[in-house]
Amino acid sequence: MAEPQTPAPPVQTVATLRPGDAIDLVLACARKDRLLAKSGTPYLALELRDRSGSIPGRVFRDADRLAAGFDRGDLVRVTGRVERFRDELQLDVHRITRAAADAADPASFLPVAYRDLDELDGFLEHLAGEVHDTGYRALLRQLLGDAELRAQWRRAPCTRGGHHAYLGGLLEHTVAVGTLALETCQLHVRLNSDLLLCAALVHDLGKTREFTYGADIGLSDAGRLLGHVELGLRLLEPRMAQVGLDEGRRLALAHCVLTHHGPDAAPGRRFASAEALALHRINALDATVKGALEHGLGP
Repeated sequence: MAEPQTPAPPVQTVATLRPGDAIDLVLACARKDRLLAKSGTPYLALELRDRSGSIPGRVFRDADRLAAGFDRGDLVRVTGRVERFRDELQLDVHRITRAAADAADPASFLPVAYRDLDELDGFLEHLAGEVHDTGYRALLRQLLGDAELRAQWRRAPCTRGGHHAYLGGLLEHTVAVGTLALETCQLHVRLNSDLLLCAALVHDLGKTREFTYGADIGLSDAGRLLGHVELGLRLLEPRMAQVGLDEGRRLALAHCVLTHHGPDAAPGRRFASAEALALHRINALDATVKGALEHGLGP
């Protein structure tokens, strides 16, 4: 007869902390202030959080030395003990350092999509299957077959504070724009459906390079300096060359990506194809409706 297995201890989160608990956790540092005690000794006042909640922390020993090892906005590894102070919990922090990049899943600290990402992945593959042009189909197959890119596609948001501003937002938006593109092509049969649908699926791929993930969603250096449109074109160019996409198709697709925020955002200041115009309108439709649903219609 098999012996009963001991249940695994519950995962420790901010919400489960109790007075007296010893902790060794990766948390997000949302606040970091250097203050002085009445004795004149420096200490750190912190706010530490995960998706379950936040808790104040105090560093009383070696405050300046430990402060040099992390910044506000970092994910940090914290050891210490939970105490009750003035009827509230706080952490007496013994040690705190910047966490390694792979020490924790960003989804433990940042907002995530409500929709199931596996389901969205399936929709993405279905939409890619509706592209029949040999060149564009090969490009999409190459992109979808890149495991690292696919993981970044699932993780990235669309914005930091606008529409789809959560992990998985890029995939959700991509599927929405692709679905609208497919429907638009059924209504307007003169559109090049392969070009428009391919463009709809790749138009925001630069966002996989635009963001950083810590206590908050930040901008990478490339995202800040170049923006996701340029990053997307740089990502697509070598892939289009690898699959042997001809010059005409490469230019048509690049133009759609370049102008998807409108002609004023790109050199030339005009749409060169009905497909580019359609993508711009479809992209704006999903972005503005989603923004209104999440943040209201504004004044």
